Amino acid sequence: MVRLMSVTDAGTTKVPRSDIADTVLERLTTTYAAAADPERAAAMRAYMRDVTPFLGLPTPVRRALSRTVLAGVPRPDESDCAAIALRCWRLPEREYHYFAVDCLRRHVGRCTSGFLPVVRHLVSTVPWWDTVDALASHVVGGLVAADPKLKTEMDAWIVDDDLWIARTALLHQLRYKERTDAERLFAYCLHQSGHPDFFIRKAIGWCLREYAKTDPEAVRAFLAREQGRLAPLSVREALKNIGA
Repeated sequence: MVRLMSVTDAGTTKVPRSDIADTVLERLTTTYAAAADPERAAAMRAYMRDVTPFLGLPTPVRRALSRTVLAGVPRPDESDCAAIALRCWRLPEREYHYFAVDCLRRHVGRCTSGFLPVVRHLVSTVPWWDTVDALASHVVGGLVAADPKLKTEMDAWIVDDDLWIARTALLHQLRYKERTDAERLFAYCLHQSGHPDFFIRKAIGWCLREYAKTDPEAVRAFLAREQGRLAPLSVREALKNIGA
């Protein structure tokens, strides 16, 4: 298994020193807090099952504010990305986590395989589908695509006891299309096919449905062969666009 190095030598949750992160976080907390909408925040918190508090910033508003925050800021390197993400994750309101996810999506190409432990920390800390799914498909997926040796790390994640880590392994190829490692995808689905949690069963169906856009016959053949091992929810999701 490839040995992953942290972006810091002292552990993945220690925030690296970063002047860029200092600037971004000072601007971010000031700008977001000034636009907070408590009434909308309560509704957003309820919709997300009370996982975290919210500031009440709708996505278009939040992203417009983010552009203001980032105006004139140099492109971050890997250490800056880690500092921004980890510091955002220590703030309670979910919009700061969304800012971090957007930052990582934009700059994942500047990160090496050694960044994966940082993303694992984000996935497993205050986890819910709203951050986990974007980290899985855009950030973890990007890291694995850039360094195929990380496939062995995904093999470890799919058997992890943390359902959000396992869900990330299922979804990391979501955007790969013809680059999908179908054998690995189907093996992951089978490995977690008996999982009792909705979020795993839904993810199995989702990743199969997405791959069916590229190779519907392969998905049909897999379902015909293994349907008895998959939850009905997973099968329904997988067949949504290709039929029985």
